[in-house]
Amino acid sequence: MRRLYHMPLCPFSRTIRLALAEKKLGFQLVVEKPWEERQDFVELNPAGTVPVLVEPSGAIIAGYYPVSEYLEDAYPGEFKLFASSPITRAEVRRVCAWMNEKFYFEVSQKILFEKVFKRFYQKGWADSAVLRQGAVSLGHHLEYLTDMLDRRDWMGGPTFTIADLAVAAHLSCLDFIGYVPWEKYPLLKSWYACIKSRPSFRPLLLDQFSGIAPPDHYKNLDF
Repeated sequence: MRRLYHMPLCPFSRTIRLALAEKKLGFQLVVEKPWEERQDFVELNPAGTVPVLVEPSGAIIAGYYPVSEYLEDAYPGEFKLFASSPITRAEVRRVCAWMNEKFYFEVSQKILFEKVFKRFYQKGWADSAVLRQGAVSLGHHLEYLTDMLDRRDWMGGPTFTIADLAVAAHLSCLDFIGYVPWEKYPLLKSWYACIKSRPSFRPLLLDQFSGIAPPDHYKNLDF
């Protein structure tokens, strides 16, 4: 059975979970806790990070970008993660890089680490100044994402792609801890509700994380 080593509130893991589901590929989830530095997992991925995909053949693909490209190459199928035309594929990759690099370092990493992961790494209490920085940056990014949706049907262009999955994965992690002011961004909220209603997204709505209860609207498809 195909296995995906992941962490529930990891946006990179969530993107790959969504991609696997959209490709209609069966897989078993294995929760990994990077702060434990488990030797068996480090042998799979010396970097000690998730996601890591282990194929039924035993092949190991580690890291968000390698896994996403592998899935597109190995299982072309009906759903194209990166779209068909070269120019659209380039834009899809740009949006993914924006979310996984700029958005991650300016928003996701700051807020999720301070609010969720800091205690597991035994780094003390959440730093309110860092959280404020993350919240301010989040507002700028949400305005930018809204502007993109004003000009196109989907995040990466005219079709639904992994760009939408990546944006939804990051926002869903922040939504889990009640950090997305949806009421200020109705267009983005409408787009997210559409993604949220897809069958691939349903398992993410059932995720649980130690010591955290998501807000009531998190599981509500019509929020």
